[in-house]
Amino acid sequence: MGEWNEVAMGEILTVEHGYAFPGSDMSENLTGRPIIVSIGNFSYSGGFRFSQTRVRELKGEAPPRFLLAPGDLLVVMTCQTPGGEILGLPAIVPDDGRIYLHNQRIGKVKCREGVLDSRFAYYLFLSDSVNRQLASSASGTKILHTSPERIGAVRCRVPPLLDQLAIAEVLGALDDKIALNERIRQTALSLAGACYESVGIGNEPEVLGDLAELFDGPHATPHKTPTGPWFLSISSLKSGYLDLAESAHLSEEDFPRWARRVQPQGGDVLFSYETRLGDAALMPPGVRGSLGRRMALLRSKSAAVSGSLLLHAYLAPAFQEEIKRRTIHGATVDRLPLKEMPGWRISLPAAGERERLSAKLDALHTTVMQTADENRTLADLRDTLLPQLVTGKLRVKDATRVVEEAV
Repeated sequence: MGEWNEVAMGEILTVEHGYAFPGSDMSENLTGRPIIVSIGNFSYSGGFRFSQTRVRELKGEAPPRFLLAPGDLLVVMTCQTPGGEILGLPAIVPDDGRIYLHNQRIGKVKCREGVLDSRFAYYLFLSDSVNRQLASSASGTKILHTSPERIGAVRCRVPPLLDQLAIAEVLGALDDKIALNERIRQTALSLAGACYESVGIGNEPEVLGDLAELFDGPHATPHKTPTGPWFLSISSLKSGYLDLAESAHLSEEDFPRWARRVQPQGGDVLFSYETRLGDAALMPPGVRGSLGRRMALLRSKSAAVSGSLLLHAYLAPAFQEEIKRRTIHGATVDRLPLKEMPGWRISLPAAGERERLSAKLDALHTTVMQTADENRTLADLRDTLLPQLVTGKLRVKDATRVVEEAV
């Protein structure tokens, strides 16, 4: 590799502010109009997560200056936690046929042509070194803000352009495989939902408590650790899919106490009874964890009703309407009357259809869980290689061999 040079970011890129779109011009009723990119649309591991977050579009006319183009590099410039963990978090505008708009508190990065590759810059912004510098120079206390000038003052080491392209290609291969797995996961979930809807329900709804046991989680938050059994949180629920990357860990010493009431098992249906009402996910087999706060689970009482079948009955429109009807609206939070829930009625396919449908749903959810498990491994590998590659501590050819084995 060529010689690496230490520079200030302001020497190799510029950052532009977005536009403060009025809230009155935003709508969550998506009709195909331009989408206003918000900080909530960024994934904490980099990139966007539009399919899992609130998306708003512009009702009025879009200012031409703030139209984004596919391939534009954006970075987060505001963080609502005092540690500044997401300052500088990057994402690249996708080429998916939709129009995106440059919102306030988000910076658009322009790389100096022939000096800095935008994909390498993406991974540079993902590095801990850049985040730490932005957090230390940010203004504010509870809410931290950075600026184009503060980003420009960040010091980093960059290699020649050809080496940047090679590094970005290695890390990009992992991200491309992760994105492919996510598309497979979404397709499997969509197919599972379609399979369930294609089968007619039984004549009469059944009492939920006759079909499944209900358990709730602890009412406090434990001390969390970097590794150990999972402490499953509401944010991990993704419409049928349990995203463990959104949950924290417990220590082995604390785990028995937090899992004393119930330890989730493979096939349990996990859901939230405060906020995010109506969402649910299937617990993967072989995962050790404890329910988080405001979380509960349903455990089927018989093999005739599989966890995947119960999950889709929970997510079906009829039971979602029951959830809305039973919701208790509080001053600050909505919740479900958990003690009453076993008496609710839920619709399932006729008994003769359940075994055949369960087999299809189980197979599709196996695909969902396998791709999720592989993506956690790939993401861990990317996060291990990234700081070594963008600082020159690891040679590209050595990283390439590792990545080729993984993908």
